[in-house]
Amino acid sequence: MSEHATPRFAQKMNLHDWLTYLESLHPKTIALGLTRVAQVKQRLKLNPDFPIITVGGTNGKGSVCAMLESILHAAGYRVGCYTSPHLLRYNERVRIGKKQASDAELCASFEKIEQARKGQGADTPIPTPTLPLKGRERSSELDDISLTYFEFGTLAAMQCFIEHQVEVAILEVGLGGRLDAVNAFDSDCAVVTSVDIDHTDYLGETREEIAFEKAGIFRKGKVTICADAEVPQAIRNHAQQIGAKLWCIGSEFGFTPHQGQWDYRSLVGSRNALPYPALRGAFQLNNASAALAALDALKERLPVSMEAVRRGLVEVQLAGRFQFVPGRPTLILDVAHNPHAARSLAQNLAGLPPCPHTFAVFAMLRDKDMAGVAAALDPHIDTWLVAGIDAPRGAAAGELAQVLQNTGVRGDIQTFPDVGEALRYAYNAAGENDRIAAFGSFYTVAEAIAAKGLKF
Repeated sequence: MSEHATPRFAQKMNLHDWLTYLESLHPKTIALGLTRVAQVKQRLKLNPDFPIITVGGTNGKGSVCAMLESILHAAGYRVGCYTSPHLLRYNERVRIGKKQASDAELCASFEKIEQARKGQGADTPIPTPTLPLKGRERSSELDDISLTYFEFGTLAAMQCFIEHQVEVAILEVGLGGRLDAVNAFDSDCAVVTSVDIDHTDYLGETREEIAFEKAGIFRKGKVTICADAEVPQAIRNHAQQIGAKLWCIGSEFGFTPHQGQWDYRSLVGSRNALPYPALRGAFQLNNASAALAALDALKERLPVSMEAVRRGLVEVQLAGRFQFVPGRPTLILDVAHNPHAARSLAQNLAGLPPCPHTFAVFAMLRDKDMAGVAAALDPHIDTWLVAGIDAPRGAAAGELAQVLQNTGVRGDIQTFPDVGEALRYAYNAAGENDRIAAFGSFYTVAEAIAAKGLKF
């Protein structure tokens, strides 16, 4: 498309048009920094007066957001929840009252962000935009602010929440924390679920460097939650330096599992005989405890009854996190895409009843630690069905198969052009008592969901 080619914008942009347009606005998919977002936020006067809970961490962010959303919704609050990435539809990222924002609502918010980005008032007509050449900034006009796809979406989500007068917003950090777009909004409580090695090109190569980036969502005088049992020193240091109130799992809050139930305690009080969360997995009590600690921190503004906590835990839903698909053979979907998440998945698989044979439908992005994920799951996989991912960063099936061979996995390795083909082979080859695990990326799970025709 030429530099001055015009999308269907001036007439009527649909959501697909908008998302295509947003992808063209900035030469980089990821460009950390708060300056651009803060400028547009100021132009729009996006100053929410409702409490904000910001959730960061290497893994577990989505689970904590889902539990907070479910519990607060059960308590009767109008909840806005912003998460990423999505699996099938962009609308999954922005939820109000546990319902995905409509195409029309998102488009209306995108239009307001575009006006502000171009330095125009709400009553100024938007000129027909042009798509820039790949790798070139959006515009040379002084008033234009170039936003990444994620930055644009974050501002649009907050615009939606303010217009719908939500009573609380839950924001999931996209990458890191300190320089992530959601950090342009001050949190009333910040949660760091876990800290491990991932996104080293952006966050640093050590756990302490990464922890410092994640601690950037802390705020002076506010409670900050750390649900990692091994609290990085950088978390403690940053909280102390800025005057945040740090609550750590196993110290200021924690949990005790019992047969079929569990108890939660914190500096504020306790909640006993709680049902296990509807989300499966060995680490979900850590995540549930972090969610309850955040609610304790905000109990004066957002009181929540025991009934709402119980109902919220039982009703919580989140696709792609150790998710079981009904039927025989068993299909398990998990977005595990780094060694930390893979170790969690391995622990969860080890806790299941034995089965004759486990097939892995495996696809990853090439900039992830493919060998680390394979090594973590190797003891639990009998046959690796390796697929390519149709994405710019997707590893080809042959490339991933070579990594498995170099890692020395014990199972057989077969390659397929895509996840759908690999999954179909698995269903044909597996017996009804066997198990299929599809994992390695959000793309992997999304393609498996689409291949199965699942709805959520």
